[in-house]
Amino acid sequence: MKAKMFRALLPLAIVFTMVSCSSDSSEGSSTDNKLVTTYNYNDTELKLITLVNNYRASIGLNTLEVINHISYKSEEHNIYMIDNKVVNHDYFQQRANNLIELLGATNVAENIAYNYQTPESAMSAWINSAAHKANIEGDFTHIGMSVTVDEATGKKYYTSMFIKK
Repeated sequence: MKAKMFRALLPLAIVFTMVSCSSDSSEGSSTDNKLVTTYNYNDTELKLITLVNNYRASIGLNTLEVINHISYKSEEHNIYMIDNKVVNHDYFQQRANNLIELLGATNVAENIAYNYQTPESAMSAWINSAAHKANIEGDFTHIGMSVTVDEATGKKYYTSMFIKK
C-alpha cells in the first residue's frame, strides 16, 4: 500500500520541485542586496499615500510610514510590467524576500492597479476589491508606492507594497 502511494505521489513531487526551484531573476537588479534610501515621489504617488493613510485613520487604524526602499521595489515592478506588457504580481516573493532581508519585514503585501487616471480612482478600485482592501486595512506599519507611466501608451501602472516591521 505504501509503495503504491509513493509511486502515485512521486511524479507530483518531482513536478513541484521543478516548478518551485525556477529562477526569479527576471526582475532582479544590481540593488537587490543594497538598501535604497532615496526616491523621487511624483504628485500621484504622494496623493495616493495620503489617501491610503487618511482611509486607515478614518477606520481607526495606524497610518503607515513611508520607506523609500519599498517605493523603489514597487517602481522596479512597474517597470517590469511595462517592459513585459503585463499586469500581475510576478516575482512578488522575490520582492518580499528583499524587504524581509533588508528591512526586517515580518509581513509583506502588495496591491497593483493599471490605467487609472487619478489616484482617487485607483484608491476607489482598491477599496472596492476585497483582497486589495484587506491589504490596505492590514496589520502593517510601513508603505511604499510607485506610479509609473508607460511612455509608449500613456497608461499608468501602480504598485503599492505594505510591510510590518
